[in-house]
Amino acid sequence: MKIRQNARHWAAKKALTTPGVGRVVTAGLVRLHTNIFLGKAEEGREDEREDHLDAFFDATMDAYVAALEEGYSEAEAREITHVQANFDFFNHGWTEMMEIPSDELEAHYERYRDFFERHGITIADPLGDFRTREIPDAPSTPEKLDAPEHPHAEGGFADDVYVEGDDGEVRVGGREEPADVDVRAAPGMDDAESDADDSR
Repeated sequence: MKIRQNARHWAAKKALTTPGVGRVVTAGLVRLHTNIFLGKAEEGREDEREDHLDAFFDATMDAYVAALEEGYSEAEAREITHVQANFDFFNHGWTEMMEIPSDELEAHYERYRDFFERHGITIADPLGDFRTREIPDAPSTPEKLDAPEHPHAEGGFADDVYVEGDDGEVRVGGREEPADVDVRAAPGMDDAESDADDSR
């Protein structure tokens, strides 16, 4: 899979692993990801998928932190959560939302098999042990699996994690974490600061 990596990603990593800050940033990241993927959904299907995506992405934040704690890099931990999402999209027949083609799902699973098996994750059960909350149902479109179309998927990146930086250069594995990460750049921190200002 090819993903991006910039200052906001590093800020989110720092925030999610900092006591007292993680919950605010989780909410910001969930909102961000839900909005992005609803923008890729079939027109008219957005509302019926929103609650499901909110809950699903909230659960994947726990997977992200667990992967970091187990020694995966920031890019790998984030890719794990995107792979989980693509499993879920595939299971629902939401092929238009997928970031990788259906025929690459197994290859992505194999790359993270150790992590997935430790946490009970399969293609059929994308959350495994991270399903610690109710995930609202959403209507499936299984007919799309007969001839899947992936307008937002980019194939050919199943053998490793490919990371595109702000300079447009693609590197295998991503960059080293910068020394000057500012947690205030993480999604959701603007809202937290506004709330703090309002309470003064």
